[in-house]
Amino acid sequence: MVKKTIKVMVEGGKATPGPPLGPTLSPYKVNIPQVVKAINDATKDFEGLSVPVEIVIDTDTKDFEVRVGIPTTTALLMKEAGAKQPTGDPAHQKIGNISFEQVVKVALLKKESLSAKTLKAAVKTILGTARAIGITVDGRDPKEVQKMVDEGAYDEILSKYEEEWSKGGE
Repeated sequence: MVKKTIKVMVEGGKATPGPPLGPTLSPYKVNIPQVVKAINDATKDFEGLSVPVEIVIDTDTKDFEVRVGIPTTTALLMKEAGAKQPTGDPAHQKIGNISFEQVVKVALLKKESLSAKTLKAAVKTILGTARAIGITVDGRDPKEVQKMVDEGAYDEILSKYEEEWSKGGE
């Protein structure tokens, strides 16, 4: 049994049988429309974002499995803020505002790829990215919000998500 893994970036929910997917898959004689449908079903929640996808093909049986990665922190934050692209001048030009809970949501989605050991540390990492791309949080500069996190201002909100952070992947 030989398994072949193909890695591609697709727009969430919008993969097509054309390039890059079709030509990449055709040598493996898999049912391309089925693969495309599986990818779109698995990535529909990330509509409008580039999503890393792995297609694992059993070259004997032509069975396949689709594994979806998580979009970049920047992409997730921009989706939360409803922004199309990061600002080139984050100090002066803001592209959107999100709530602290949206920051926590992104931190939870990115848990596997963050080195943070605690939800609080993860949230501070996400706040750093938000600041770098010009997103404010609750109408404030994310640097100010990081300070407030350190001072315990958001402990109540964080405690609601601690359990979700603790379970999974440890």
